[in-house]
Amino acid sequence: MRKKQIRFDDNRISRNVIEPGKKIFDTIKGNWGSEFFNNDNDIVLELACGRGEYSTGLGAVFKDRNFVGVDIKGSRIWVGSKKARLEGLDNVAFLRTQIDHLDKFFEPGEISEIWIIFPDPRPKSSDERRRLTSPKYLEIYKKLIMEGGIIHLKTDDSGLFDYSLRILEAREDIRDLRYTWELYNSKFEKDHHGIKTKYEYQFAERGHAIKYLRFRFAD
Repeated sequence: MRKKQIRFDDNRISRNVIEPGKKIFDTIKGNWGSEFFNNDNDIVLELACGRGEYSTGLGAVFKDRNFVGVDIKGSRIWVGSKKARLEGLDNVAFLRTQIDHLDKFFEPGEISEIWIIFPDPRPKSSDERRRLTSPKYLEIYKKLIMEGGIIHLKTDDSGLFDYSLRILEAREDIRDLRYTWELYNSKFEKDHHGIKTKYEYQFAERGHAIKYLRFRFAD
């Protein structure tokens, strides 16, 4: 408990953590370029980011883009926040909020790309609406992502992957859906720039194949 409290205290004074209690938390919508990043570069989200491995990893590769990791768990966000500070990644921020509330922090078209990396698969039927590729969340993404923006999903969970494909293939507003059941034996491997999360290493050790898909909404 003390470890978490230390992290929470650090988050409160860290510029790259945007959370309740900070003035910027209430004013950032539509103002990411002017109030935080000080540029007009594209904004890329990592949803349910946990430790922010993709936010910091991609942020180090693409200095001309801005990355925002979104998660409700402050203790996990702290890990990514610290890494970004140590590596001087001024193009990386972390937003502590529920993903349901994204429209309170981003204007329509303000997001250029979304990464969903090893989300909770929510296997119970009663939890379907909480899956990050459910119709409920797809409508949120569609509202906020810019025209032509790509959405990515990376998971080890076959049930979630199959569900996501069924949902996407049934929609008339999905374009350029591409996928693989074996990411590291596919043409999409290089798109990930060698970035792996802590959980991915654990899944790989258990022999789980890593699945990946990407798509965009119709213009």
